[in-house]
Amino acid sequence: MNYDAFFADQLDQLRAEGNYRVFAELERDAGDAPNARLHSAAGARPVTVWCSNDYLGMGKADFVRQAVADAALQDGAGAGGTRNISGTATQHVALERELADLHGKEAALLFTSGYVSNWASLSTLGARLPNCTILSDEMNHASMIEGIRHGRGRKVIWKHNDPEDLNRKLSELPRNGAKVVAFESVYSMDGDIAPIREILDVAEAHNAMTYLDEVHAVGLYGPQGGGIAEREGLAHRVSLIEGTLGKAFGVMGGYVSGSAVMCDFIRSFASGFIFTTALPPALAAGALTSIRHLRRSDLERRRQQANVAALRARLDALRIPHHANPSHIVPVMVGDPFKAKFLSDTLLENHGICVQPINYPTVPKGTERLRITPSPLHSAQDIAHLVEALSGLWSQCALSRAVA
Repeated sequence: MNYDAFFADQLDQLRAEGNYRVFAELERDAGDAPNARLHSAAGARPVTVWCSNDYLGMGKADFVRQAVADAALQDGAGAGGTRNISGTATQHVALERELADLHGKEAALLFTSGYVSNWASLSTLGARLPNCTILSDEMNHASMIEGIRHGRGRKVIWKHNDPEDLNRKLSELPRNGAKVVAFESVYSMDGDIAPIREILDVAEAHNAMTYLDEVHAVGLYGPQGGGIAEREGLAHRVSLIEGTLGKAFGVMGGYVSGSAVMCDFIRSFASGFIFTTALPPALAAGALTSIRHLRRSDLERRRQQANVAALRARLDALRIPHHANPSHIVPVMVGDPFKAKFLSDTLLENHGICVQPINYPTVPKGTERLRITPSPLHSAQDIAHLVEALSGLWSQCALSRAVA
């Protein structure tokens, strides 16, 4: 078999479908965010980044960067091993305590990313809970899907954000088996928000454990940035809350929080935790600083929300279609992979605007989009420039505008 020929053929199929991905190489200056320099064969030039998941700009904050630098100079660049060998640092322990307190839980457990925390935790629950069935929202993230699959327990898919369908599916299960209801609070591509209270009501009625992914909500919602569950006063009813340090907190890593015995159980049995090098202590120190700041400051959240509202208003005025969701994520709907890539490439080349196209398999075919994430660091001029460029390209591509 000619392996390289096979690989090339598969890549050619991606290109033919308009789904081949090209990375933008960015050189960032933390003091000039959200601007960056784009490196390409033609050289380097300035762009404004509109698709970062550093939602609040905390990765660029002076005090967060200083905390990382100080800890790296004192402790070193890496953890030196797994948590079990020699990799448990005081920064890890302090961060886990802070995360547990943020969510009103007894304990928390750190992972190297949000993907790993979902994959490792759900696979461990699915594999070790007796006669376990995991009921997964049909729009759950790939990391959750992979974790459930790896656990090799029974999997049931329920309709997106539909507590009635969840209730039907739970009612069909045997009473004596373990049940885990897995869902997200803010869904990253459409930006819609789960009816958490209603889902919890159904799960509790069936004695099911609840697993809530708050990756796109922590730092952004709730009085202390604890997520949608905190905002709604429901965190105490959720069995396990999973989150990330790599989005609104601006650093890197993932975590789960829940009862002390459950976190100890995952710590003791999850291969994705046991056999991987620990998060660098310097990053844990930066994340701890970021979380503590956002627990007492809502300035960043208010500024971001104002920019989201301003962008939506400008898009509406020019009838550029976007999902009217209640979150900070603004998906501008294109509906064609080639046009989505053309829009992205032209915005970058002609207007200095960096926003990546979102195509299949991240979203279903026919729902291709530009996923825009306003931050507190974008200016009114940035917003005006983005919308004016989009409007011109919308006409150039003969794309339908929203009904007035």
